[in-house]
Amino acid sequence: MSLKNRERWGAISQGLHWLVAALVLLLGVVGLVMGELPRVPKYFWVYTAHKSLGITVLALVVVRLGWRLYAGAPPAVPGTPGWQQRTASLTHGLLYALVLAMPLSGWLYDSASGLRPFRLFGLVEMPKLSAPDERLADLSHALHEWGFWLLIALVLLHAGAALYHHLHLRDATLARMLPHGWLSSPNKDLR
Repeated sequence: MSLKNRERWGAISQGLHWLVAALVLLLGVVGLVMGELPRVPKYFWVYTAHKSLGITVLALVVVRLGWRLYAGAPPAVPGTPGWQQRTASLTHGLLYALVLAMPLSGWLYDSASGLRPFRLFGLVEMPKLSAPDERLADLSHALHEWGFWLLIALVLLHAGAALYHHLHLRDATLARMLPHGWLSSPNKDLR
């Protein structure tokens, strides 16, 4: 399998895609339930883990964007209408923007809230992005919450489009983001 993105997504792009997807799913689940946790010591561990994983996603997305600039993107599956290509490009751009904005808004919320600095996985103290500021904390918290729901909507659209391409159009769109041979593709030359 090629590391660069030629006729399909290469191994590094695939690995980063699925790792970020899994971490975003985990962060979403934890984010939805952590507010309901009792205020015991493990409560603070969950918050710190959530923050640490968010910063990890931020770093991985920066690496992923750098890799995409280097490795490029495979061309659209032959026969894909231009409007679908433009919609896919817009959706991917919004997904990248939101996956960057989510950890940044969470980090800004943590900073502006005046909480003590958190330690990334208990090891490295993270710098504050701002001085304590109640209005900025409220704004960044709202962006974090609403951004999450917008991200969920876009992820569902993205996954739905991939399944539509695979199940209805029967093209190689989804198969190109999976390791070689995981899905049979009707178009053998794209494998």
